[in-house]
Amino acid sequence: MAESMKKKRSFDLSMELIVGATLLIVILLSALFAHQLFPDGVDKIDLLSRLTPPFAKPEHPLGSDPLGRDVLARVVAGGRISLLIGVTSVIGAVTLGVTIGLIAGFYRGITDMLMMRFVDIQLALPFILLAITFIAILGGSLINTIILLIVSQWVQYARLVRGQVLALRDREFILAARAIGVKDWRIIVQHLLPNLTGPVIVLMTLNVANNILLESSLTFLGMGVDPTIPTWGGMLAEGRSYLQTAWWVSVFPGLAIMLTVLGLNLLGDWMRDQLDPTGKTSL
Repeated sequence: MAESMKKKRSFDLSMELIVGATLLIVILLSALFAHQLFPDGVDKIDLLSRLTPPFAKPEHPLGSDPLGRDVLARVVAGGRISLLIGVTSVIGAVTLGVTIGLIAGFYRGITDMLMMRFVDIQLALPFILLAITFIAILGGSLINTIILLIVSQWVQYARLVRGQVLALRDREFILAARAIGVKDWRIIVQHLLPNLTGPVIVLMTLNVANNILLESSLTFLGMGVDPTIPTWGGMLAEGRSYLQTAWWVSVFPGLAIMLTVLGLNLLGDWMRDQLDPTGKTSL
């Protein structure tokens, strides 16, 4: 009985890894080699072929938009911007959040109190209110969208890391390092930080997917990336007026978002199970 449960669990984890990694590899390679796959470009206008249905013409396998641009080419090219925003914003949020969480959890006292009260204030702000205020002041652009996502999400990493540091700072190996005179920065970098990588990596994986959705939502509402830059959210916004007559303009970028988020979530679930010792079978 135990052996069968162990085999079943291993198979489930393997399927999550295989499906998630396959989806992400295909989407990432397509986005990276978009120019090689579509040498004519993604903004080539062909008014004679406007709103061509999918599979009606070989040059437009997924149809064309109201300006006659190839939907497949724009979906592939749009993935570059969406993935860039998702990955870059998470890296920035991790860098800021982990640094503040380490300092607050390790030194405690007034430093911890001030930092965590600021975190609490930001967590009380709805994201849409923060986004509207931010975009109204600085305007919508690729860089501003990345900064907005960093500002809105670093608090998650700060709270997570602070909680982990509080649980580790009084452990024997930390007390021993302090007793022999190891400097604070070496304790943080060499002893605390390596023990935080597991939960941080899992949260990073899930937040990349979440940031892709947020970017698409902001662009759809007109508060994200410049409309002239092809993104999945921008394509959804462009196609909403043609849902009844040209459904493919919005459906295919929506499917691209769904598959990307699915792949990231599957990979994140697999990594969580691998890095969480309590989630593994001991039999």
